[in-house]
Order: sequence, then C-alpha cells, then structure tokens
Amino acid sequence: MHLSHTEIPKEYKSHVSRKIFFIIGGLIALCLVFLFSISVGAVRIPVTELLAALSSPLSGRALDAKWHIIIWNIRMPQALTAVVGGAGLAVAGVMMQSILRNPLGSPFTLGISHAAAFGAALSVMIFSGNTTGNGIDPTGIVSPYTTALMAFIASLIATGIIIAISRIRQASPEVMVLTGVALGSLFTAGTMFLQYFADDVQLAAMVFWTFGDVGRANWNELSLMFVVLIGLIVYGFWNRWNYNAIDAGDDTAKGLGVHVSHVRLWGMLAASFMTAVIVAFLGVIGFVGLVCPHMVRRLIGDDYRFLLPGTCIAGGLLLLTADTAARLILAPHILPVSILTAFLGAPVFIYLIIRGTGR
Repeated sequence: MHLSHTEIPKEYKSHVSRKIFFIIGGLIALCLVFLFSISVGAVRIPVTELLAALSSPLSGRALDAKWHIIIWNIRMPQALTAVVGGAGLAVAGVMMQSILRNPLGSPFTLGISHAAAFGAALSVMIFSGNTTGNGIDPTGIVSPYTTALMAFIASLIATGIIIAISRIRQASPEVMVLTGVALGSLFTAGTMFLQYFADDVQLAAMVFWTFGDVGRANWNELSLMFVVLIGLIVYGFWNRWNYNAIDAGDDTAKGLGVHVSHVRLWGMLAASFMTAVIVAFLGVIGFVGLVCPHMVRRLIGDDYRFLLPGTCIAGGLLLLTADTAARLILAPHILPVSILTAFLGAPVFIYLIIRGTGR
C-alpha cells in the first residue's frame, strides 16, 4: 500500500510537534520573565498596578503617576530593549554560524562587535565638536544615528575581511576564529588609540559605549532596533532553505541551485547591520550570539525553520534574565548587563565545547 501525497508520517508529525512545543514554551517563559522584570527592582511594583498599567487605557482605570513613570518611562523600555537586543544578537549569531559554516561564529568572536565599537568611538572623536556645553551627559554629544552609521561602516570592514577569509579554500573554523580574535584585537587597539587622544567628555562617552547596558535606550532607539530585527528575521526566514543547504556544504548547496556567494554576502551584511545598531545604542554585549544558537541546536536540531525563531526567543530570554539579575544582585546599584553575560556566557560555552567533545 502506497502513501498518498497528503499523508504525513506520524514520526515526522511528532518530531515537528516537539520543536513547536519548545518554541511555544520559550515564548511563554519569555512573557513570564518579562512581567517579573518589570515588577522587581529598587522599587517593587504590585502585581495589580502592573496589570493595570499593561491593560491601560483599555481598563479605563487611572494609574497612579508614580507607577506610570516607573513602568512606562523606565522599566518597560529597558525590558523591551533587552528582549530586542538579545534576539537581534542571537539571530545574527545563528546566521553567521550557518553562512560561514563555523560553529564558533558570532558578532563577538568574529570581531564585528569590536569593529562596531571602534566605529562608535570614532564618531565621538570626529563629530563631537564642542563638548564643553554638555558635560553632564556624555552620551548626548553625538547623534546616536550618526554613531550607528559609523559603527555599521566599521563592521562592514570586519565583515569584508571575514568573507574574504571564508572564501579561501580549506579555511577551517579554527582559522576563522583566529581571524576574529585578530580583528577584535586590532579594533580594540584602535579604540584605545582614540581614547588616548580624547578629551575628558569624549573619553567618558567612549567608555560609556564600551559597557553594554540595555537601560540607556529610549523609545525611539528601541523602535529602530525593533524594525531592524523584524527585517533580519524576515530575511533569515526567507532564506531558511538556503541555510539548510549551506550546512550540508557549499558544493551540495550549489548543486541544489543556491547562489552561495550571494547568500553569504547579503546574510553577513544583514547580520552586521543588526550588530552595528545594537552596539551603537547599547554597547558591546558578548556571548549572547554565540551561546544561544548552540543551546537551541541541542534541543531542537539544525533545521532553520525552527532554529531561527527558537534562537530569537532564547536570545531575548537570556538577555532579559541577565538584565533582571544585574538589577537585583547589587540593588539599588545596577550592573551593566554585559558584565553578567560575560560571567555567565564563558562557562556555559566552555561546557558546551567539553560536552560536544565528549560526544
């Protein structure tokens, strides 16, 4: 008896259902952590006030001015920025790992984050102009959109070098990682060079940008990051079959009709643009784009139809959780979230390497 064209094997249905269940479960966990993140901090917000704020103005209830300011002006944009920033870095990381066929690829390990930070520092040095009139807020001496543009240009330079190396025949993942380490050192040295010749306000702005912190973005910057993230997700999902083919090897992908060089070039440009925008607005946040794809791969596999949305949710959940913990560890003092992600990301990634080697 032959199977009809519309009949799907039960094993495949069960296989897909597990992946969908993981994605839905991650989304529910993200929503719960999001509500918890808004309610805790130096001032704890009652659950009734939080729910009233989220349902306003649909509920018709007038919210107390104190809770309204804390929720909508401080907690809400910070939590949403953590979700968007973490999702953007994670999606950029999983795309780079596929495009370069490099399991260690991410905006941080490949030096793209450092290049974007150098571009941000260069924009402070060139476009700050007269800084004597703004000695209180060093982040306001340069337009954030000018900083994002300069960060993107610098990240393009790093991306071009990485793509050139990846096209060299027999370039191993180790070579790619060493190239990223070299690029990271190079752009870090360039940033230090600019800091040496900067004045006090310029130096403060540069140092401020090197600390990754989701609390510095406002609603306008959050909206821009969200639009770029949506574009990156749409582009990545549109090319999901191309990434699956590239994972099988360039020759196999070309045999299936995939324009490998075209997909690699535009994918790296899209991921680099997402990284540049996040670094320009939030600073350097490491290991999110490196660890999240590996964690999700171990749970739902390498199929980019599910890996891409799963990684997006995991990235937002990881950075939001880290930011919430950073606000609570030394309360009322707030740690930059990049410090916590570095402390958490490095051991987790070493564990993933050891576990993979053992297998």
